[in-house]
Amino acid sequence: MGKLIIIGAGGVGNVVAQKCAREKDVFSKILLASRTKSKCDAIAANIGQPHVTTAKVDADNVQELIQLFKSFKPDMVINVALPYQDLTIMDACLETGVHYLDTANYEPIDVAKFEYSWQWAYQEKFKKAGLMALLGCGFDPGVSGIYTAYALKHHFDEIHYLDIVDCNAGDHGKAFATNFNPEINIREITQKGKYWENGSWKEIDPLSIHLPIEYPNIGPKESYLLYHEELESLVKNIPTIKRARFWMTFGQAYITHLQVLQNIGMTSIKPIKYQGMDIVPLQFLKAVLPEPSELGENYTGETSIGCQIKGVKDGKERSYYVWNNCKHQDAWKDVQGQGVSYTTGVPAMLGAKMMMTGKWMKAGVYNVEECDPDPFMKEIGAYGLPWNEIVNGQLAFDDYK
Repeated sequence: MGKLIIIGAGGVGNVVAQKCAREKDVFSKILLASRTKSKCDAIAANIGQPHVTTAKVDADNVQELIQLFKSFKPDMVINVALPYQDLTIMDACLETGVHYLDTANYEPIDVAKFEYSWQWAYQEKFKKAGLMALLGCGFDPGVSGIYTAYALKHHFDEIHYLDIVDCNAGDHGKAFATNFNPEINIREITQKGKYWENGSWKEIDPLSIHLPIEYPNIGPKESYLLYHEELESLVKNIPTIKRARFWMTFGQAYITHLQVLQNIGMTSIKPIKYQGMDIVPLQFLKAVLPEPSELGENYTGETSIGCQIKGVKDGKERSYYVWNNCKHQDAWKDVQGQGVSYTTGVPAMLGAKMMMTGKWMKAGVYNVEECDPDPFMKEIGAYGLPWNEIVNGQLAFDDYK
């Protein structure tokens, strides 16, 4: 049993808090903290358990975080705040002797760029402190890396080709909305795409490569090649990979809205003057778009996220597909959330449980694929994200070389 702080009270924070609150044998006391305490209070009231309390904290302020950590004395922190705040929270963990977990890698607020280098640089600091930092323990990144590690452990001697495929076939009834933080989501989609091939990164124009992919129980959906952060860690930690790509579905209405918003400058992260004040257009856009945490109640349909892999086993070529489908309606029934928040929040809870119970505990900074996938894969289904696999079945791609 141990004490936990969850930082962030959006859609994912709600899922993490509700799921962790049910694991009283692991998380004996939980503090939910955010810049907006009223959001934390609403989640805690919904949980209705005395071991869940709330606090206000500015996660950009290291000293505020240190003060909060010293007061509550947590064993670990789950960071589901903004990626801009990863480093300040890691600094506070080092100062106070607290283990760390997040779901998205750091990116600077003034540059639409994300990579692990900033957090990997903390490796020796966390090792010296005897603390663990687990990076990217959502679904993608997160389960996608665990799926790949599981495939390598049980089905391959070498992985050569990896395609992570992410489909949201749900309908929230809104003209335009993002399923997680709009600012982060749009920054991610509008930057150049990138994939790994033959030892180097290949860069493409945003959304310029796309094709229909067949998703289980959903059918074919137009899928776009993006750069996604787990590609960076997977090709580093599994060096036999010859090519790694990430694909995500978008409907035509979404693409059209996004193109218009780009054309009129609303996705820019460069400040402009408005009535004598500096405002960032993308941050203003975020303020007028629907909150992702408010999409769940009438959300229908399902997500499908998985890994399609090809490599060799015992000298023979082998293909492997492992995936999860999650219905938005089931997520709402379980935690009053939508499926995208659910698929991120549940793995974060389970990753924290793996750390707290010692199954994944080791000093240093690690990505999830560097941990034993078996205990995680054994438990994830019971928490609402069951997985399926096909060995040597038909993959969605016919361009493996």
